[in-house]
Amino acid sequence: MNIHTDEKENSLAFGGQALIEGVMMRSGVHMVLCVRGDDKEIVTRTEVVKSRTKTSPILGLPIIRGIVMLVETMYYGVKGMIFSANISLGEEEQFSYKELIIVFFMVLAMNAFFIAIPFVLTSYLHLQGALFNTVESVLRILLFVGYLFLVSRWGEFRRVLQYHGAEHKAINAYEAGSEMSVNLVKKFSRLNPRCGTSFLFLTLVVSIALFSMINSTDFISKLTLRLLLIPIIGGVSYEVLKLSDKYRNSKVMKLVTIPGLAFQRLTTFEPEDDMIEVAILALEQVKLLNL
Repeated sequence: MNIHTDEKENSLAFGGQALIEGVMMRSGVHMVLCVRGDDKEIVTRTEVVKSRTKTSPILGLPIIRGIVMLVETMYYGVKGMIFSANISLGEEEQFSYKELIIVFFMVLAMNAFFIAIPFVLTSYLHLQGALFNTVESVLRILLFVGYLFLVSRWGEFRRVLQYHGAEHKAINAYEAGSEMSVNLVKKFSRLNPRCGTSFLFLTLVVSIALFSMINSTDFISKLTLRLLLIPIIGGVSYEVLKLSDKYRNSKVMKLVTIPGLAFQRLTTFEPEDDMIEVAILALEQVKLLNL
């Protein structure tokens, strides 16, 4: 998944997500889903989207807009996954808000897991101050790497990770001004600095910085504050991601994105030609809609 930065002045205007046998591409105002059905034909669906950050002055404020954009990204991502699952199974169902609510709480639970477990484990060591924060941070990073490793080894998920690679190749080729043919697009990297994997790593770094400011020594207070900071961590991380995109040629920002790019070797695989074809079609369609 690529996080859409939604900046009109930014030439890197498209974000995307791998689906089940397909790819979703999104601009600031349109979303295109291309999925290969069981008959091998590509089914395309388009939707008009409008971010709340553009219609509300308050929701468009820094950090707050990051929280809103993440909720919207999750919302459209769930819609895309349900649509692709239905197409690949040869069925057609309407998106249900029940699924969104379930996934929303699953995402919150996962974030809470990555926050709470390292904290609880570190607390048993009875450490204090900077040493506590350092050990907690190391455990959180190890837990994150372990999670990525397990996901990448899940056999049923491999094709989705290949489509993830195809999505990145298509976006990288487009941003480089390349002709969008399969043979040319396949030569581009399957890694992208705006990927959701890179964003997750940024949340780890931001959480380390914010948690170091918590002075409370009470176990319950420290844990509660960490959980309450989850939306803020997401919002700040989004702003850092925007800066890394805007100043992508900066040596500092290149250093910031290196760990996220390294982790993407676990969350993307080299795609097959027919997967790249789907990604190219999705990108070309969303580009046409934005002319």
